[in-house]
Amino acid sequence: MKEKDNDELRGIDSNARTIEELLDRKKYTLDYYQREYNWQKNQVTDLINDLTKKFFDNYHEEDPREQVEKYDHYFLGSIIISQTGGKRFIIDGQQRLTTLTLLLIKLHHLLKDSEQKSQVASLIFSTRFAKKSFNLDIEDRETIMNVLYSDTSFDLDSLESFVQNDQWDSIRNIALRYNDIETNLDLRNEKIIPYFVDWLLAKVYLVEIIAYNEGDAYTIFETMNDRGLSLTPVEMLKGYLLANIKNTDQRNSSNEVWRMRIQLLKDIDKDEDANAIKAWLRSQYAKSIRDRTRGASPQDFELIGTEFHRWVRHHSDRLGLDSSGAFIDFIKKDFDFYTGHYNELRSASEKFIPNLECVYYNAQSDFALQYPVLLAPLRVEDSKEDINKKIRIVSRFVDILIHRRIWNFRSITHSTMYYAMYLLILAIRGKSVSDLVNILHTELTKGNENFQGDSSFGLHGTNRKKVHRILARITDFVEIQSNDSSQSRYLEYFQQGDSPYEVEHIWANKPECHIDEFPNTVDFERYRDRIGGLLLLRKQKNASFNKMSYDEKRDYYLRENLLTQSLHEKAYERNPGFLQFIERSQLPLRPHSKFKKADLDARQDLYQKLAEQIWNPERLFQDV
Repeated sequence: MKEKDNDELRGIDSNARTIEELLDRKKYTLDYYQREYNWQKNQVTDLINDLTKKFFDNYHEEDPREQVEKYDHYFLGSIIISQTGGKRFIIDGQQRLTTLTLLLIKLHHLLKDSEQKSQVASLIFSTRFAKKSFNLDIEDRETIMNVLYSDTSFDLDSLESFVQNDQWDSIRNIALRYNDIETNLDLRNEKIIPYFVDWLLAKVYLVEIIAYNEGDAYTIFETMNDRGLSLTPVEMLKGYLLANIKNTDQRNSSNEVWRMRIQLLKDIDKDEDANAIKAWLRSQYAKSIRDRTRGASPQDFELIGTEFHRWVRHHSDRLGLDSSGAFIDFIKKDFDFYTGHYNELRSASEKFIPNLECVYYNAQSDFALQYPVLLAPLRVEDSKEDINKKIRIVSRFVDILIHRRIWNFRSITHSTMYYAMYLLILAIRGKSVSDLVNILHTELTKGNENFQGDSSFGLHGTNRKKVHRILARITDFVEIQSNDSSQSRYLEYFQQGDSPYEVEHIWANKPECHIDEFPNTVDFERYRDRIGGLLLLRKQKNASFNKMSYDEKRDYYLRENLLTQSLHEKAYERNPGFLQFIERSQLPLRPHSKFKKADLDARQDLYQKLAEQIWNPERLFQDV
């Protein structure tokens, strides 16, 4: 092969590439000083939400697969490559390429068609001289990438078994982000997966900039990311607002308010300032959303999410920004008020705060759409009491709504709930406490979606965490209502990452012991997974009880939480608080000397009725 001459070595190529063109059997590596993959949950979630939303804007159920070729394309930005010494070094873009590779690994596991699986596999790794290596050829990541690619049921709890201490932070972050992809990737059903893969590989583009000299590559990188020129949307919005304040002292004091709020938000996360502004503007000003038709243009809700600095400039009339004083108020009153409450909500999403528990519960369900909804009814002139009431009412509504959907095996992902939450924001924007309660109560009672909708709820696919959370809520509720616990033990029963409690099957996985009621093993396994056949047990107990029969472990259940104890008749002896709760609630709590199919059915009915009480729409009236 002819070597490039000196002029060519100083050249630069720039081309738009599909993901398939970019990754198919091509190797990329990193210099030693650029090893870390540091994208966080919100960045991965945003990417997955953006991709799936763009895809579903085009997809129609009746489309043949060849129709995907006519779907709209999606631009994912640029990457900069230094191609020297026969190697391709990533100068800028490794975060996106790594995340795309993790997404491809997950899609590879989901695909059933062997030909399409092979097509995707060639974007993840390639083989040369019988040696397989990943296309992102980074030695430190080889272990975790092999595990993710080969293990279709990867569990974060197994990380420590193969990660060396000096690799922990880097590898753990890759594993966590893969877990985020699993949690947030909702393609509705198996039929859609091949369509989405076709679209992702052929219609998602990046601009590949290749420099054949390392110096040129870094010059491009520095020019595109110059600190003095590459301003964030938050910085550009700040510049626009302050530039329209004529009085120097007022400009300086407005700048101080802005600086203080932004710093508090960045203390939560480096992108939280932008997230807060998006939530504020959507909650108070968005009046339109993209039509759910192919080729529809983005409207307020989408534009605020992608370029809010431009949106504010283009809608200054709507925002009342017609004088220097209006710009001052926009920062000192509106910005300060809404981003301040956003900050408080984000704190409540990470720490279990009394009276704001539902904000925490909703955040644990990865429901980031709650923030613009919670801000929507708030008004700057509201009293602190009314603000607190509104937040409690709306957060309870969201808690009830999403748990009803979970119980009915319906998705609560961003792309699924996006449109409904926009309509809800319009309905409750600026409403009084009494109007707010009536609107939300009507919303919950007018539909057919409730806890009576599906009597088979339980473990299904990848919903184990959701089931665990529901069991934690039910268990905690029984104990508090029975005065068995002076305060909530929810955080003990469910912790993100490494909970001391696990979901326990009451029936051991021994279909041969239930052949009289379940001649078919598949029927037994499905019935065994129903929530009525599940409990929460401490991990060490769960491991030891795993293969025991119900008769063998029933006495041990008396040492566990009250909901677990309730299977045994002794739980009903000398326990007046528990007995009073049963009488007051009229719940069908009773012991089970045996645990046959009818007993599981009774327990399923009990859990359903518990869920109806915990997520009862009448809870919305508690503060009125």
